[in-house]
Amino acid sequence: MTDSKKPPFILVDGSSYLFRAFHGLPPLTNSKGQDTGAIYGVVNMLKSLIKQYNPTHMAVIFDAKGKTFRDDIYKEYKANRPPMPDELRSQIAPLHTIVKAMGLPVIVESGVEADDVIGTLAKHATEKGIETLISTGDKDMAQLVNEHVTLINTMTNQLMDVEGVKTKFGIPPELIIDFLALKGDKVDNIPGVPGVGDKSAQALLNGIGGIEDIYNNLDNIAELSFRGSKTMAAKMQEYEEQARLSYTLATISIDLDLDYDVENLRYTSQDNEQLKTLFAEYEFKRWHSEVSALASGDVEQTTSHSDSEETSSDDVSSDIDTANYDVVYTEEAFEAWVEKLSNAELFAFDTETTSLNYMNAEIVGVSFCIEPGLAAYVPVAHDYVDAPTQLDRDYVLGKLKPILESTSHSKIGQHIKYDKNVLANYDITLNGIGFDTMLESYVLNSTAQRHDMDSLALAYLGHKTIHFEDIAGKGAKQLTFNQIPLEQAGPYAAEDADITLRLHHVIWEKLSQVPELKRLLVDVEVPLACVLARMEQQGVLIDSQRLRQQSQDLAIRIGELEKEVHEEAGETFNLGSTKQLQHILFEKMELPVIKKTPKGAPSTSEEVLQELALDYPLPKKIMEYRGLTKLKNTYTDKLPKMINHRTGRVHTSYHQAVTATGRLSSTDPNLQNIPIRNEEGRRVRQAFVPRDGYKIVAADYSQIELRIMAHLSGDEGLLNAFANGKDIHKATAAEVFGVSLDDVTTEQRRSAKAINFGLIYGMSAFGLAKQLNVPRHEAQKYMDLYFERCPGVLHYMDSTREVAKEKGYVETVFGRRLYLPDIKASNGARRKGAERAAINAPMQGTAADIIKMAMLKVDDWITSLDTSDVTMMMQVHDELVFEIKEDKLQTYTDTIVSLMENAAALAVPLVVEAGKGENWDQAH
Repeated sequence: MTDSKKPPFILVDGSSYLFRAFHGLPPLTNSKGQDTGAIYGVVNMLKSLIKQYNPTHMAVIFDAKGKTFRDDIYKEYKANRPPMPDELRSQIAPLHTIVKAMGLPVIVESGVEADDVIGTLAKHATEKGIETLISTGDKDMAQLVNEHVTLINTMTNQLMDVEGVKTKFGIPPELIIDFLALKGDKVDNIPGVPGVGDKSAQALLNGIGGIEDIYNNLDNIAELSFRGSKTMAAKMQEYEEQARLSYTLATISIDLDLDYDVENLRYTSQDNEQLKTLFAEYEFKRWHSEVSALASGDVEQTTSHSDSEETSSDDVSSDIDTANYDVVYTEEAFEAWVEKLSNAELFAFDTETTSLNYMNAEIVGVSFCIEPGLAAYVPVAHDYVDAPTQLDRDYVLGKLKPILESTSHSKIGQHIKYDKNVLANYDITLNGIGFDTMLESYVLNSTAQRHDMDSLALAYLGHKTIHFEDIAGKGAKQLTFNQIPLEQAGPYAAEDADITLRLHHVIWEKLSQVPELKRLLVDVEVPLACVLARMEQQGVLIDSQRLRQQSQDLAIRIGELEKEVHEEAGETFNLGSTKQLQHILFEKMELPVIKKTPKGAPSTSEEVLQELALDYPLPKKIMEYRGLTKLKNTYTDKLPKMINHRTGRVHTSYHQAVTATGRLSSTDPNLQNIPIRNEEGRRVRQAFVPRDGYKIVAADYSQIELRIMAHLSGDEGLLNAFANGKDIHKATAAEVFGVSLDDVTTEQRRSAKAINFGLIYGMSAFGLAKQLNVPRHEAQKYMDLYFERCPGVLHYMDSTREVAKEKGYVETVFGRRLYLPDIKASNGARRKGAERAAINAPMQGTAADIIKMAMLKVDDWITSLDTSDVTMMMQVHDELVFEIKEDKLQTYTDTIVSLMENAAALAVPLVVEAGKGENWDQAH
């Protein structure tokens, strides 16, 4: 491993990280539409690397344009790789400029690959006894590892030394080239020996030796104990030329004639003025702020990298001291913290539990923070071997209950709804929820980044938190929190509370500058979290017997469909295999290829199958097979297993910070995706039932997005139609086709409905033509007539696109901002997609705001009743679902409809339709 006392010589595989940043991060653009995501990813990685190792010597190496000597040896080398996307190509030159301005040497050597330059420099460093660290994501580099050369994958921060190579590949570094030569490499199109995989290659190399040894001892291969060893010698003989070619292609050159040496490649001081200009141009605001301060002298810049740390905004973690957190073991220390919390007007609070399922989670410990850096963790149920004595959980929760239930003590959490639900299991009602950092970030900018704590800490504080996987491991062997030693659990849990408080201070300041967003957070999102928590705890009754019967029925139908598909195809195949389906549809049956995957294969997506199903029976049957299989696996099989043993109900989780538009989503189960347009989907809804003596009531906003369109566009035709309670699709048809309402035909109404809803989602004439099954010119004529009769809509659409391009975001009626990072993208498809979203997002977002405000009003009313005669159980799209006692059915339903219709005031009336029944399907 590298010597931590002396900084290593760092060689960065710039090309590797360029591609990984481009494909691994969401696409970013600046306000001019220039792509910036790959630049951001690589620069961020470099900053992290510099902070971690504080190097004196470092270089970033990129591949040059054009062919290399390997292309001359083998024309098919890397032939499988698609051409570099223009969106990535355009970022290379700016990235080089930025890296140079950061004080780092940039190396590009023509005729060779970056790997060869790195290999040569690593060899030179090794000869001089200099420890070298190669930063790359390329497995081929493992061949360069030795006692002086280590690899680091900066994306995962994993180091790989000699032992690490042996562990990962099952062979030492000196056999990596032979390994690649035998098994080949699909990415680089190195052929290898057909039929040799990882295990057989390892067996050959460990049992006999490298390529030369193998060809000198072919007779010994049969004695090795791996599958296929008896016939492997003949195969090796047949493909000897290919194996030796592969060896040459896989070998990284370490003897290039370079006109610079290791000592020349110094990390020098950065050019702050140039970086200031560059970061402004590409709109890296935090970095621009940092270098602006450095350039103006507000922040002292240290150029001796061996003695100081970088002050990048992404590296502010050096300012956050995580070493002094308190782990509380005694009643005396705990009582002192209870006193501190009692005197604090605001504190961050977090629970550590055994499960992410709030209904089953048991509290393992609690943490809190009253000011930045002053945080503590109180463990109560760590039960690993030799765990220290901890305070009693009932004692701790009993002491905290008055503070947690107090409305005068304001609490901050990160996704605090989860903590509220967990505490409810212990008969504690968490009150006084003032802020939630997840929701603060979401309201500020729903599309900026993920809203989990790790992402937010990095984005807003430049602090890399302790990740759960760091202390618990991954996969099947991952520990639950009660199994984690307190030496690791304490700092992790206390950091959660500390970072939550720090995040609140930073994000709240930003929100306070936009009153509408601040109001949405305080008046809508945070109170709604409490409403959703009550709904989640309430749960919903499921008729498991009905679902089991449906599962049996579905299994029979799925089996029949599979048989029908095989008969239609003329052979049996695995319907779940994309590759086999591609072969049947596009090779054997020669159906038209509608769309291709990023790798160039014919797509078998739902959208493609839908189009093919219009003309061919096989895709239609496959679609039905897929739909029923998904319904069975996701709902009819799964829902009965999700019934909580304690409550006898199913408890979903609602998510406030997932969709870009403000819509709620749900998981476990996903209530939003239960089909309603087919019989089998409705049968699933029939299994959602009320308690004895109660009915299900579903209250649904009628055509809410079209009403919002009328409000936003101010179009007189739409406003009049809604104001007078007309059938909006019939009224639109009358306008478009120039006939009276009474003379509108069913076909004309259908066309008008397609136009009305199509425009909301930015549908083109081509899309409308497909939906109506008419020629494109006819669909265009319908749209032209529509805009002629409804000019307000056209004006709204045009002006919204312009506003989006100017501001980079659009707004709902209530001020929620919906950012559109691709609105100026150079990629036409992404830009068009952003323009469609610009038109639709204000309507979806406003509808989301309205139903949230309705939920708050209804919940206030239900709470004031102090009765169990009515409960709000579910929210799905524009619908709220209730369980109401039969003798209060009409009265309570009328109240709910009134509250929902008056949740917000638009230029047109909001209309709510309510239905009742013995199950959800009957009520909808």
